[in-house]
Amino acid sequence: MSWYSNLVQSFQSRNVVEKFIILNILIFVLTYLFNTLSFLFQSNGNFIIEWFALGPDFDELIFKPWTLITYGFLHLGFLHILFNMIFLYYFGILFTDFFNAKQFSTYYLTGIIAGGLIYMLSYNYLPVLKTQETILVGASAGVTAIVIGISSHIPQYSLRFRFIGNIKLLYLALAMIIWDVIQIPNGNAGGHLAHLGGALVGFLMTRYFDQGRGLIAWFENVFTKSEKKPLKTVYKNKGQSAASGAKTQNDQERIDEILDKISKSGYETLSKAEKDFLFKAGKK
Repeated sequence: MSWYSNLVQSFQSRNVVEKFIILNILIFVLTYLFNTLSFLFQSNGNFIIEWFALGPDFDELIFKPWTLITYGFLHLGFLHILFNMIFLYYFGILFTDFFNAKQFSTYYLTGIIAGGLIYMLSYNYLPVLKTQETILVGASAGVTAIVIGISSHIPQYSLRFRFIGNIKLLYLALAMIIWDVIQIPNGNAGGHLAHLGGALVGFLMTRYFDQGRGLIAWFENVFTKSEKKPLKTVYKNKGQSAASGAKTQNDQERIDEILDKISKSGYETLSKAEKDFLFKAGKK
């Protein structure tokens, strides 16, 4: 097996959170390689930034529609990508304890798109921003969608921080939103507005997850490949339907009991059986 096959196999074996982190890091390295080439050949600009970053002009978006997503995989500084990937890893792993990989991708990519649209609308219609020249890069909108999404799902869940103690996700989410709002006048207004777009997506998708299942499913089908299975006729009798309904109701009751336990005592107090049951339920 060649080294390339080993790399592909290693990538495929990773979970969805690690895959997105690896993609972000690879693109970050590639961006700086192009910076070096531009310097050596005395070329102005960077090909990757010019073609994959998002600008505020809607006319430009028509010719480069992919930038509404690709900007979310670009970073212009080490600390920028470092903090984004740290947040993505820890909150992403927690997110996948309650949601499946397809839902993670949906939240992440939809957050990036929403953040990009909020950024563009702001720079076209807010007077204070109209005259500014800027581009948008960074995964922050997608990361914020994940953070706010899981925080809306289990707001009473606590994370333990050294020297600080336990902090509920609800308070962390509120702190992130307030920070972005108050930082808008202090620079990087486009970035902070994009974060708020991602936060809105994360909240709404979790808040209306059951009621808006059709919307969630549509986004999942857009961003992920679904396997087409042949149609088959299934015959059920009334006894089977009743048994199936009772099983579904019992599963939901157990899920509610586990979530109630998490809100009161924290995720770490769950038994292995309870964690496994919750994980399997999230994949259905």
